[in-house]
Amino acid sequence: MIASSRRSSAIVLRQFYLMRGSIARVLPLFAWVGIDMVLWGFMSRYLNALAGGRSNFVGTLLGSVLLWDFFTRVMQGVTMTFFEDVWSRNFLNIFASPLRVSEYLSGLVMSSMITSFVGLMFMFVLASGAFGLSFLSYGVMLIPALLLLFLFGIALGIAATGMVLRLGPASEWFVWPIPALIGPFAAVYYPLTTLPRWMQYVGLVVPPSYVFQNIRSVMAGRDVSWGRLGIGAGLCLVYLLLACWFFWRMYRHAVRTGLLARYSSETVS
Repeated sequence: MIASSRRSSAIVLRQFYLMRGSIARVLPLFAWVGIDMVLWGFMSRYLNALAGGRSNFVGTLLGSVLLWDFFTRVMQGVTMTFFEDVWSRNFLNIFASPLRVSEYLSGLVMSSMITSFVGLMFMFVLASGAFGLSFLSYGVMLIPALLLLFLFGIALGIAATGMVLRLGPASEWFVWPIPALIGPFAAVYYPLTTLPRWMQYVGLVVPPSYVFQNIRSVMAGRDVSWGRLGIGAGLCLVYLLLACWFFWRMYRHAVRTGLLARYSSETVS
């Protein structure tokens, strides 16, 4: 057990050394989320002025953007740690060591946890200091909201790495648009009922939709729907198990076919 945790921690330590030696790796933790907070912060202020105080768009719109950025950071925290091994041609060396797949995935998750929560704290300080956003207005709802978004982000990140492992490094361009493709179904900026019927059905199997629907309910003074959050949590766990299974299958395929030994930026098969 101790050896397993040390091997997983080694993945995190390697990522720390990479970031410590490169400002280009550290800057994205703050730059893009900072731009989002400023852009949506001023937009929320403008909408508050139009609404004449009848609605608080800082709490609903800016808060939702912040939570969605957190989810995106979680997913990309997993994939970026994986891509560092791909780009440095280190993937074969990683699995030539005694490191198990479960330990490698644990290291990816731990790296993502650290980087995403650093980004979350930065976003919160910026949003609260510049635009008056208070997480206290969400009450106890904030804890399950962050947990569900974290679990779903981890599940998507692991599934995306499995896809790249199967198709090759050039397929990383399929990974970056994933949050944008899911966003319309997640009810981040509007209620799920705004969507066409078929999109609502898709939204019902996207866990973040249960989070953001509840966020809007809390900000409107209504009670939290714990039943819906429970459905979202169940979906997150199912997706997480499926993602781990998918990564394992793709890894076994790469080993059996010899793709792992030929892994390079030109390999797509």
